[in-house]
Amino acid sequence: MTSPTFGSDINNTNNTETSSQLKSKQVPIWVRRWGAWATEVSLVVVSVAIPFSLGQLSNRGNKSVPLNPVVAITTETISGTLGIPLRNRYQQVTPLANLLWSGALLAPVVVVSWQLYLLAKTGQTLPKRWFEIRVVVVLGTSPGWLKILLREGVGKWGLPMGTAYLIWHLTGAFPSLAILLLLGGLASLADFSFIRFHKLHRTGHDGLANTFVVDARSGKLESDSFINHNDKQAPTAAIVVTPKQSQSGAFHLWNWMRQNPGMSLLIATSFSMVSVLGTIFGTHVYIQNQTNWREFKQQDDDMFLALVNKLSLTSTEPRQRRVAVLALGSTKDPRAIPLLVDLLGQETYPSILDGIQQSLVSAGPTVLPDLRRLNLALKNDRDSLSYGGNSQEQELVALRLRATQKAIAKILKVYSGSINDPELSGVDLGQINSGPASFTLILENTDLFGVKFRGAILNQASFKNSRFYGPGADNRLGTFDDLIADLSGANLIEANLTGAIFGPVVMKRANLFRATLSKANMPNSILTKADLSSAKLIETNLHQANLKEASFTGADLGSADLSEANLRRAHLSKVKAEGASFQSSNLSESNWQGANLSGANFSRANLKKADLSLAQLTNANFRNAQLENANLQNSDLSLADLRGANLSGTDLKGAKLAIMKPTQVDQFLESPLDTFKSDHLRGVNFNFAKNLDPNQINYICQQGGIHDKCPNN
Repeated sequence: MTSPTFGSDINNTNNTETSSQLKSKQVPIWVRRWGAWATEVSLVVVSVAIPFSLGQLSNRGNKSVPLNPVVAITTETISGTLGIPLRNRYQQVTPLANLLWSGALLAPVVVVSWQLYLLAKTGQTLPKRWFEIRVVVVLGTSPGWLKILLREGVGKWGLPMGTAYLIWHLTGAFPSLAILLLLGGLASLADFSFIRFHKLHRTGHDGLANTFVVDARSGKLESDSFINHNDKQAPTAAIVVTPKQSQSGAFHLWNWMRQNPGMSLLIATSFSMVSVLGTIFGTHVYIQNQTNWREFKQQDDDMFLALVNKLSLTSTEPRQRRVAVLALGSTKDPRAIPLLVDLLGQETYPSILDGIQQSLVSAGPTVLPDLRRLNLALKNDRDSLSYGGNSQEQELVALRLRATQKAIAKILKVYSGSINDPELSGVDLGQINSGPASFTLILENTDLFGVKFRGAILNQASFKNSRFYGPGADNRLGTFDDLIADLSGANLIEANLTGAIFGPVVMKRANLFRATLSKANMPNSILTKADLSSAKLIETNLHQANLKEASFTGADLGSADLSEANLRRAHLSKVKAEGASFQSSNLSESNWQGANLSGANFSRANLKKADLSLAQLTNANFRNAQLENANLQNSDLSLADLRGANLSGTDLKGAKLAIMKPTQVDQFLESPLDTFKSDHLRGVNFNFAKNLDPNQINYICQQGGIHDKCPNN
């Protein structure tokens, strides 16, 4: 039988060593193993990082092609496993970015496969060859594919990383990637620490695969810092190959059967009888189940046909038809829902319309796609009849449309939070004030996260304290499977969204004219080119929201939080934003003409080329703000804090810098003795500001500002 031999006296007859062997002895094998491991990991990381980074850089052109499906699925899988948020799952990319990202997916597979091939055939990856170490089995030969897959796939990565991932999930540390990396490092360190306790100084994955790591030149298991140098049994060891012997103790089934014919016959007979009886019994059970299923299906078919016949008879009384409709909605027949929806689009009796609506609601969220289809069709019919058609037809279509609206609203309310990404794009759920088909959508305190309301008509609806952003299956916010509603292009005119929770909801080009959003929670929301004119956003949280080119004309932003938001080229003329925070926001090229911004916080904000003419900026905080080329003509900057602000090219023509005592006439400047003294302009450089008149310069000099015309300069 093959056996390894280890001893301190092996190869001791060689009293001289080559210079390369002396050099390798200077660095212990465990150090070289760590170096090789780090280099192997680095090769894989680099093979991903380079094409991925190049793809990021090249994804800035014409995004004309969809993302490679394999890349998209892989991205979703990785994001879902690690809890990484992924907002845009169906993005358009440039062709070059698609190619490079596909390469980022393929390159690590090629690198890992090639290194595993080398390791299985030669016992060395490229980094192991560079560090002069080799993986061998007991016989001193290369390990082969089976042992390498066991060593690398299970021992080195599978067990440590799998254990770390389970601990990460079960202990509630998910989705912190830093903790996962820490746990993974500790698991790998624990695997390596087996060197200290194993008598042959092997790691956990080497012990699992029964492999050894030796010096590539000498074939020795050198001592390292983990080994007790006083132990005379293990200072140096080498693997010695011995002749392979036959395994006489191996079990052979055929020999055993020849030696025990009676037992073999008994076992074979018993197995055959059990197989035959099991087959007969299983066949009987299957036939009986199929018979019962056919009987039940026939009963369901008979009942369904009877209900359909009753509905199709014109002589049937409305009360009986209503009963048939309700009975049809309670059946589990998949044909019932399409039939009821089609019937809703044709029925003329209001009482039966209500019965159909109740049946559809009882069927649950599965009817939403059919209801949406009918809602869109009826909306088109109503629009067409508005240009012609008699009042009776218009009223009938309006009643059918209201039935679909009420059914959709009730399903969203009854099944709040349990509907998976319902598709309601384009539906008409808007308010109808007059006539028998009057309707107002009320979904207050309702979980609507994940609902797709793209282009939907929701005007004058009430969504007070409703939630449009919620956790997915992992029950954690900020992870891959978060459910985020989509209100892009939705009509929310005069809608009540007080206290609603939006989070990073998409509301591009949404119409929120005169909507109420007070105390709504909308951090990181996407409102590019949205219309928020005359809307109420008192104490609304819009931290880091994307409001590029949005319109806030006449809106009330009192005490709202728009810190770090993107308001580039936004229209904010005549807004009321007393006490609002725009700290560190991008407000370049925005329009604030005539706005009331008293006490607003613009510290560290980017106001380059912003138009603040005629704005009320009393007590506003502009500390360290960028006001290059901003227009502040005729604005009221009394007691505004401009310390650290960049006023290069800022137009201050007619701007009011001083605040008068109550006894003085309201004018720009009476005399230095009649104005308050403050530190708000101390040290502010006005040399590059434009259109300053002598009175303004005089006041700036009094308050400690900097200008070439100041007497102290």
